[in-house]
This record gives sequence, structure tokens and C-alpha cells, in this order.
Amino acid sequence: MTTRDAMRDQIKIRPADIAAVNDFLTSPDNRLMDGLFDLIEKYGGVDAINRAAREARRLETRLARLQEEGSPFLPDLEWLAAQRDEGAFVTLPEYRRSVLGAAADATPFNEANAVTLEISALQYFPWLISEARQAIARRELMPGRYIRVRSMAEQTAPGEDVLAVAAAMQIIGATHVETLDTKGIDGSNVHLGGPETITGYFGGIGQPNDYPLKWADEYLGVFTKYGIREVLNINSGTILVALLMHKLGIENRFKVSVFMGVDNAWSVLWLLMGARLLAADDGTTSMSGLNVSNSVELATLLSDAEVRRGLGFEDDVRFEHHVTETFKSIVRQPYDRRADVVSAAATAPNISAKHEGGDPEVEATREHPSNILDYFIPKEQVVADGLMPLLEQNYLDKHAAVNHTAAELTRAGIGVKAATLLHASQER
Repeated sequence: MTTRDAMRDQIKIRPADIAAVNDFLTSPDNRLMDGLFDLIEKYGGVDAINRAAREARRLETRLARLQEEGSPFLPDLEWLAAQRDEGAFVTLPEYRRSVLGAAADATPFNEANAVTLEISALQYFPWLISEARQAIARRELMPGRYIRVRSMAEQTAPGEDVLAVAAAMQIIGATHVETLDTKGIDGSNVHLGGPETITGYFGGIGQPNDYPLKWADEYLGVFTKYGIREVLNINSGTILVALLMHKLGIENRFKVSVFMGVDNAWSVLWLLMGARLLAADDGTTSMSGLNVSNSVELATLLSDAEVRRGLGFEDDVRFEHHVTETFKSIVRQPYDRRADVVSAAATAPNISAKHEGGDPEVEATREHPSNILDYFIPKEQVVADGLMPLLEQNYLDKHAAVNHTAAELTRAGIGVKAATLLHASQER
């Protein structure tokens, strides 16, 4: 046996070590697992949780609830569905011709590696309607994936928009991710305050102490009441809890946030190794997305893809990478990773091009450039300070960046995943 072969043999996980983990997980003295089991039983057990969530996320259920509540957003949802049914949005062939001209009809596109067009953050439902009206008028693509970072308590208040946004996603054929309130910025993490405690952020936002189960409790609440299935995940403890819930049979999904700091292939291996070891009986995982760090380069994305393929998660776990970031308070500008995403998609499937900001050259001209800190301003203050029109413009700048990326992917012969029910893949 060569030295290299010996090292490969040595790196194998011993059956005895796997048995030790299994023994701990299944021990009747394991208080961590008992806490999770207690929580699941509080909601009636796995089957009851899934039944409630399936009913809550039916479009008919959501629309009926909005009707009962007298939601101000219902007319716009009806308008959106009507525009979809009338074929008001640009088709993919028409869009491609707008980019490539007549050559588009003879150009082969790599659909196996089609990139999901992603936008963040859709804080308020009316922005989606403004975006849709612009997309119809300008023959633009609507994203296929939306991220929200709005306070859950605020958006679930009477007359607010959590159900309207969820229903809109079903109407247009897009996925969306919500953010729960149970995290370190709610005061539970003693390290985090304002700029004077900046070093406290180096340990991550976090879910300190008993928060993993509080997070799971909040998740199961919105899952069963509103049918919200996919949420952001920022902490190794809550990631583990989410994986375990899926292994127990709960139909939950989560996306690993950029704030997790997954910035190298080794950290991807560690996360996906855990997902593989805790996969459900059908081999699936609840980790539907992994947002790598802003520092990740093209070579790392490709290495990450090798890890994902090797562990059998190419179809399950979408790699989400920021093409743009908010202009202020998160990265050095100009930040533009469009070329890396286009290059990676040439060989790696299941990638999402995430747009957290407008193109930097556009942002620099704005009276109020996008700022990550704006996500945490209460709506009441946004309205009182007259910020809503400025924040909506920031969002539409992100939409423009989405379409810039779609055009570059089209020029490279790579398919895009826009809102599937709005943009027909063939001429009508």
C-alpha cells in the first residue's frame, strides 16, 4: 500500500465512532434530544405538524385568510394572477432575442446549469407589485427566488404582508426565504450592541444559550400557522436542529445565511458531511440553500461544487452567491461577482445569483444608496422618516442588477431560472 493509499484508508470514519454518535443521539438520558422531542410533541407530533403546514401553505387557504382579514393586498394579488394568466410578462425566447437579436433562436443554451435569479431583500409586498409592473412595461425578467429579512413579528401583525408575499410566490412560481426573529440581535447576545461592541460580531449573530430550541419553536409556529417552509439559518446549533427535525420526518427547509461565514471548501465539506450523516431515509436534506461568504472566489465555488457532488447533494443544496451587495455597511465597494457566477455556471449546476444591491456604479449615484442596516428599521420609522420611496428605489436597482446578470448569462449561453409561472419557456 502506498503512503497516499494508507492516508486515504486512515481518514475513514470508524464504525465505532459512528456508533458512539448514534448511542448518544438515542440515549434516554440525552436532555438535548428530549428538549427537541418535547417541542415536537407540543405541536402534536410530526404528522400533525406536516398536515397543518400543508394546509396552511395551500394557495386557496392563504387567499381565503387574506379575504377574511380584509387584506389591503388582495386586489394586487388578483391583478398579479390576471397578468400571469393573460401572458403579460416577457417569454424567455423574447427576452433572449432582446439580448442576442435574431441569433437567439439558433443559440443552444445550457439548461442543465441554469442559474436561479435571486433578489434580496423583499421587505414589503408593494415593492413586488412595482417590480412586476416595471417588468411588464420594460420586458424584464422577474426573479425566481426572493429573500426577506423583515421582522417576523412586524410582518405577521394584523393587516401585514407575510401571507400576501407567500401567496404571491405561488402565483408567480418562485421560491422565497423568510427570517425568524429568534437570534442574537434581539438582545440575547450580550456581545452585540452598536459600533462600540463591534468585536462581538466576530462570533456571529448567533443563537446563544437556549435559543436553538426557541428558534425551532418559532419556526414550527410560522410553519404550521402560515405554511412558511423555508427560513434563514445562521448558527451551527440551529442548523443541527433543522437537520434533525427533517430526519425525524418534518418537512422543513432552510438556507444557510452568508452571516454563517462559509468561506472555503473545508467548511462546505463540514456542513454537507453533517447533512449527509443526518439525511432522511430517502437521502434528502432540509438544507436547500447555502449562501457562501462574500470573499469566496471562482476556484472556491468550483471546489465547493466538487464536494457537493461527491456527497450526493447536487440537486438538493443550491449554492447561492452574492453578485452584488448593499452599497453600505457590509462590504468594501465596488463589489461585483457577476463574472465569477457566470464562469462557475459553465460547469457547475444548481447555482443562484443573489442580488443584495444594485450595480455599484448605479448605487453611487443614488441620494440614498442601499444599506444593510435599513433592513432592521421598523416600518413605522421607515414611513415616518419618508424612507419608503427611497428604499423601493434601492429594491428596483437590485431588480435591474438581476436583469443585468440574466443578460450576461444569456450571452454566455447559460439558462436562467426566473419566476416559472410568469415567463414561458416557449412562445405563446
